[in-house]
Amino acid sequence: MHKRKVPIHRVISVVMGATLLDKSELKEFAQAAAEAKLEVILTPGPRSAWDTGRQLVTPEGAMSGLRFRGADRLREVIADIIRCVDIGFRGFLVIDEGELWLLNELKKTGDIPDDVVFKVSIYAGHGNPAGAKVLQTLGAGSFNPVADMSLPQLASLRQAVDIPLDLHIMLTDSFGGYIRLYEAPEMVRVCAPCYFKIEPGPACAAGAGALYKPWVDAQMLANWGREKVKYAQIIYELIQENSPEIQISAPGTKDLAIPVA
Repeated sequence: MHKRKVPIHRVISVVMGATLLDKSELKEFAQAAAEAKLEVILTPGPRSAWDTGRQLVTPEGAMSGLRFRGADRLREVIADIIRCVDIGFRGFLVIDEGELWLLNELKKTGDIPDDVVFKVSIYAGHGNPAGAKVLQTLGAGSFNPVADMSLPQLASLRQAVDIPLDLHIMLTDSFGGYIRLYEAPEMVRVCAPCYFKIEPGPACAAGAGALYKPWVDAQMLANWGREKVKYAQIIYELIQENSPEIQISAPGTKDLAIPVA
């Protein structure tokens, strides 16, 4: 980010699960992000793909979504979030709408600090204005719609809600291999405030080429991170060249959920 002089605002992190990092690793990560003034959206570990119930991995069962099964699964993921809150993190990825509602109820009771934010994942599968409104009503701080939406469809989401939209401008082949770099200025025009999400590669979390697995080589992920920052620079340049009137937030703005370290 500093080398390329490109603003990076938030990182969606440890998608293999925060559970798989020990406390010293999490503290080091929180400290580094705080010093860089980066918002971190952590992915809590316990989730349906870890469960012993295997309907999710069947071809038809996968269509029923990634929601949690039973109260114990909810308790586990909330425990993982609170573990990370205590370390200093203030942003978390959410897939299950029931979980989102419960987490925001815990904010009301003071069990979770008020400055914690929840981002709804693309895996929740939302892509229409009514769904966007439901997520905002339940307490979403931002949400990631499905990636293959047209500009008019994206504009309809903005008409329904005022929370930031997380837009995949590059997405893995497993999701369709979307590369929408030249649409960036128009995506900003119809969707701002928005964040661009950059995830090139063969697959995110499913299949042989999945990148978000704990056994993926750390050096490969580091190199991949550098590539994503390069793509962010390209997006930034395209926006400035085609729509110089567009304002890009400065790094470390007050509305970011930067870790408290």
